[in-house]
Amino acid sequence: MQLTGSEIIIECLKEQGVDTVFGYPGGAILNVYDELYKHSNEINHILTSHEQGAAHAADGYARATGKVGVCFATSGPGATNLVTGIATAYMDSIPVVAITCNVGVSLLGKDSFQEIDISGVTMPITKHNYIVKDVKDLAPTIRRAFEIARSGRPGPVLIDVPKDVTANKAEYTRAKIEAYVPDDSHIREESLDVAVKMISRSKKPYIFVGGGAILSGANEELKAFVDLVDAPVTDSLMGKGAFPGTDRRYTGMLGMHGTKTSNYGVSECDLLIVLGARFSDRVTGNAKKFAKHAKILQIDIDPAEMNKNVVVDAQIVGDIRVVLGKLNQKLVRQSHPEWMEKIEAYRQKYPMKYQKGVLSGPFLVEEIYRQTNGDAVIVTEVGQHQMWAAQYYRYSRPRTLLTSGGLGTMGYGLGASIGAKMGCPDKTVINIAGDGCFRMNMNEIATAVRHQVPIIEVVVNNHVLGMVRQWQNLFYGKRYSATVLQDGVDYVKLAEAMGAAGFRATTEEEFREAFAKALTIGGPVLIDCQIDSDDKVWPMVAPGAAISEAFDEEDLKNKK
Repeated sequence: MQLTGSEIIIECLKEQGVDTVFGYPGGAILNVYDELYKHSNEINHILTSHEQGAAHAADGYARATGKVGVCFATSGPGATNLVTGIATAYMDSIPVVAITCNVGVSLLGKDSFQEIDISGVTMPITKHNYIVKDVKDLAPTIRRAFEIARSGRPGPVLIDVPKDVTANKAEYTRAKIEAYVPDDSHIREESLDVAVKMISRSKKPYIFVGGGAILSGANEELKAFVDLVDAPVTDSLMGKGAFPGTDRRYTGMLGMHGTKTSNYGVSECDLLIVLGARFSDRVTGNAKKFAKHAKILQIDIDPAEMNKNVVVDAQIVGDIRVVLGKLNQKLVRQSHPEWMEKIEAYRQKYPMKYQKGVLSGPFLVEEIYRQTNGDAVIVTEVGQHQMWAAQYYRYSRPRTLLTSGGLGTMGYGLGASIGAKMGCPDKTVINIAGDGCFRMNMNEIATAVRHQVPIIEVVVNNHVLGMVRQWQNLFYGKRYSATVLQDGVDYVKLAEAMGAAGFRATTEEEFREAFAKALTIGGPVLIDCQIDSDDKVWPMVAPGAAISEAFDEEDLKNKK
């Protein structure tokens, strides 16, 4: 049948099972929005307050559900406003399809009103992108974009469609979309056998889990693998929830703000098994000193990650879930009681701790965990509160911590929490934000109210840019250049002005009561939590140091 380009776009989204789109209309994309109006009973559209919020919402939807997130924007500034959100998804390998519309084909390259070469702009931050100049190419391109976004190492794809292409007609035939199945044909038996031999010879193995384990859905295979290897488990920020944070073998996060147990253990192990992690500088510290006593076995779907940041001794390229399934069939159960006892001794000697009796970031996170029974989707912005959320909430399932790990995007969380709640309506969704981050995209509170999305926004308000201030305090002689936010903004009134409920907490008890109320309201809620400006994230690894040199407040006092 003959359909317009706009009709083809909507029909292709329906083919892909898309039920929600996040976006903001404009002149160039009007034809698409007009068609979307006719299908509002099939595809829900969330009108965000800003296009960046739409990109983050699509990202949050994808992270929470495992499906491809979709966002729309018009030409020019509408398209460029997506860039930070697309880059955020790219750095964390999140499947998003962004559809923008541009000026007509005949106006391209002529500095037309609201024209921008968005495919050129986004080339470095997309897995692939397209500009479709012929309506006959539109349906195949959209189908290919979704396939690219979800397959292999996932990532964002952008499709730019000139306005006249959305109006032109072409023949359309509905296609059946097959579920993605990872390709295991390139996983070599020799590589598996080498891995089994390394594991069987190891006396002190450690398993390091990254975001790839979540993206592949490998949590069950991972649990079985850990039981077979009998090793302690640490994770990256992106890997949280792939292995249960409540398990006795779990030792906490690795790296700059990881636990001393994990940092010391990885520094002493004789085999480090790395599953879907890219050896970020925030994990390795000084890469030359990272796990220097260990042989390293890396398993990752992307061959480009092999030997990129850290040279490894053996590698298996493939989907984590598939590879672990094959290894589990080959492995003989191992036993390392002395090694596990040593790691447990570290855990007992170096527990995570904070000052009780005053409102603090760690208390907030622990209280959220207690009141949600560990069964919430936690979204964060970026900074101290992000690290506290990683340290003090025990993630037992994958896709329950959504955070910008690679790009470190302030302003990510509020839009992402809206997307997560739309994708998982039965889950409690909480965005933990710093006051500096909240300012970045606080207009999305209006989006949550407009669509009655019942998210809880917890603002950890220390009146400063906390993580930057922490560095200024420790490494820059306490010169607090441009990090103080004492300007009298009342976040409770702001929330109420936008139509949300607002509470303020200055004590532990006030937060307990406010959060308990927030869980019952059934609409958007903001809690302004006043904490001390000089609260810090501990432990910490200084820039350029080895992770074995992690220190905390007590270490600083002893050093002085």
